[in-house]
Amino acid sequence: MNPGTHLRIRDVPKSERPRERMMHEGAERLSNAELVAILLRTGTSSESALHLAERVLTQTGGLRELADVTLNELMNIRGIGPAKAVQLFAGIELGRRISRTLPPERKAIRSPRDAADWVMEEMRHLKQEHFVCLFLNTKNHVLEKTCIFVGTLNSSVVHPREVYRQAIRRSAAGVICFHNHPSGDPSPSVEDIQVTERLFQAGRIVGIELIDHIVIGDGVFFSMRENGYLPGEPRD
Repeated sequence: MNPGTHLRIRDVPKSERPRERMMHEGAERLSNAELVAILLRTGTSSESALHLAERVLTQTGGLRELADVTLNELMNIRGIGPAKAVQLFAGIELGRRISRTLPPERKAIRSPRDAADWVMEEMRHLKQEHFVCLFLNTKNHVLEKTCIFVGTLNSSVVHPREVYRQAIRRSAAGVICFHNHPSGDPSPSVEDIQVTERLFQAGRIVGIELIDHIVIGDGVFFSMRENGYLPGEPRD
């Protein structure tokens, strides 16, 4: 092979051909590096697409960190020019959009796990705290999801009136509130508990139930109701 000629996936041994492995074994059998290699399509004159993909993941810190890199940061990696950076960045952006897309029909929310699943992939990697509400009808079907606030959560900035004004506008029967902890640890703070108490009391006054307040971590969550910070049981 001439110097400067890009090494394509078809030029490497069959055992290192991610596209062929995907076709014969399924996408779920591929490693993160193999999936990135498919997006990159080609390697460089000195390494295969798979080896380049492994280096990209190593230099960015892994799959989670790769989701947060900028186009310029990708192009600063040796072997990643504008074309490869755009290909990879487009794949990352599609993944983000898919994770934010909620199916038009969902089963009724019956448990904290059901609720957390609605927002986990969207919220688990956020770098700032976001306060998000799901507004539910009498059958526990989601009417709408709304971000109420972005920033550090405390009782002075998360006003119950903002939550319940939105709930009244949507004729909601109940509300599930969420906020994320960028640290990945969903353990509630004193402020989290105070906000929950204020939201619960305000909900009783306006006749709209605070079904739960859930803290989202990195793949894990903390339900205020499950852990005894809200009285009573969720609606059937």
